[in-house]
Amino acid sequence: MFFRQLFDKESSTYTYLIADRETQEAILVDPVLEQVERDLQLLAELGFSLRYCVETHIHADHITGTAKLRLRTGCLGIVPDKAQASCADRHIKDGEILQLASVTIKAIATPGHTDSHMAYLVNQERVLTGDALFIRGCGRTDFQSGDAGTLFDSVTQKLFTLPDETLVYPGHDYRGHTVSTIGEEKHWNPRFAGRNRQNFIEFMNSLDLPKPQKIMEAVPANEHCGNLVF
Repeated sequence: MFFRQLFDKESSTYTYLIADRETQEAILVDPVLEQVERDLQLLAELGFSLRYCVETHIHADHITGTAKLRLRTGCLGIVPDKAQASCADRHIKDGEILQLASVTIKAIATPGHTDSHMAYLVNQERVLTGDALFIRGCGRTDFQSGDAGTLFDSVTQKLFTLPDETLVYPGHDYRGHTVSTIGEEKHWNPRFAGRNRQNFIEFMNSLDLPKPQKIMEAVPANEHCGNLVF
């Protein structure tokens, strides 16, 4: 398996390129519109053909590159079940498997940051947590039908039940971290360690964060898979 973590500086978004080395077929998870040319160049250099673009959720801080990548490569766009994105080629459900030769990606429903959010377990060894779980943090819950109690349940009952050695690759990072483990986050993540559900809800509800700068354009665009004409 080929695995590469890519970064968009403006939105602090991680995009993940995953491929089967024998078939040369690839998946991009959470592509960013402004990085499409970078991603296409990397695919060409590595000799990969893009088969799927997969979203962890409907993003509020950046516009997805899926529409443009689908136009340029013929790939299929996949979003979580119940996500408001009628343009998608497929809605993936909790527990469903996306298979690409030697690459097995299992969808794990982790709502709370938004009401339709998926994490993706890759070959049982690493989990792409999107905005449900960051390294020593987590996504906010104050818009897009977010819910703090639901996020607490998703992280503690779904993600924290994975083996401790499972590698954690988040959807964003704002402090220079790139990878963690489930064991580390259970022990050291200040949003969850030592907190019960009610403590977590009270803490998340007390945050007074500014809304993402792009939310007014990003959400409707992402409901159309990144197509800016709708």
